[in-house]
Amino acid sequence: MGNAVGRDSGEDLRPLPTGFIVDSPWLPNWAGRSILDYLTDNGVFMDANLKAIRTFPRSLLLPGFWSEYGMCTEPSAFGSLPLWGENEFPFASAVLRSPADVERLGPPDPRKHGLPPFVIKRLMHLRPQIEAAGHQIRFAVTRGPLNVASFLMGTTEFLTALKTDPAAMHRLLSIVTAFLVDWIAWQRACFPSIDGLLVLDDIAGFVSRSAFEEFGLPYFKRTFEADVTVKFFHNDAPCKACAPYLAGIGVNLLNFGAQHTLSEMRAWAGESVALLGNIPPRDVLASGTPADVARAVREMLDQVRGERRIIVSCGGGMPPGAPTGNIEALVAAVDACTG
Repeated sequence: MGNAVGRDSGEDLRPLPTGFIVDSPWLPNWAGRSILDYLTDNGVFMDANLKAIRTFPRSLLLPGFWSEYGMCTEPSAFGSLPLWGENEFPFASAVLRSPADVERLGPPDPRKHGLPPFVIKRLMHLRPQIEAAGHQIRFAVTRGPLNVASFLMGTTEFLTALKTDPAAMHRLLSIVTAFLVDWIAWQRACFPSIDGLLVLDDIAGFVSRSAFEEFGLPYFKRTFEADVTVKFFHNDAPCKACAPYLAGIGVNLLNFGAQHTLSEMRAWAGESVALLGNIPPRDVLASGTPADVARAVREMLDQVRGERRIIVSCGGGMPPGAPTGNIEALVAAVDACTG
């Protein structure tokens, strides 16, 4: 998992690789612990990640030892109040009551404000154990500019303000993006082994193509400027509007939602972007039987023209409740179809 930085040379690999985004919605409960224990106890965090590596040794578990606090890490630096529960997903509360409040917003320092220092310290404390187990910290990770802005305002309020107060939203996105660029740079400075960047932003799927061009493209371009080999984008909301722009901003690995097929995404994103997908996460990988999973893999691969730059996964992150047997069935079916 910690060594999961892929190549971009497009080899015809057989069998096709498998991989999954692994984080707190799935990993703690799968490992038999509560979400809050996983987020607050370094021993629980380390044990759960190593258990996943040992259980699924042939799959890429991305981004690898993800030090995160649900959706709260980046918004907390702007003063968002995280909401915690023993076994609930953390949530970041809004801090801006209106677009006018953006005028009082300043760029925070990821070294001092909110949860980012805790993210870094966790990995610093655990780095000797991670490396002793044969892995390294390979990815800088951040929520994207539209995602963070939506938490600071509230999703409905933010999307409405794109229409009613575009100047204020550009100011908000400029401030957020400056922080994200600094946050990514600090992660890379702390861990020189990083050679990948994962940016997660589902709000890119809630805007039109023209709105993405205006409010997404310039800020994503700045966010992805880091000089790393793997530039990985996750958006499991509708991805058609933003997909044609991803290669141009440097993205070379895309995890997208199950509402699109691999063939559609290949046509929209182009040949240079590796695709991570695309079995339905909840209805098949989490709630189906192993036979359902195997059937979905076969049907998906039957529709693909060529197998270069494909990593078989689910359409989004590993879903809560996905059982070991279903994940193993996915890997076995990929081996059978493409070995």
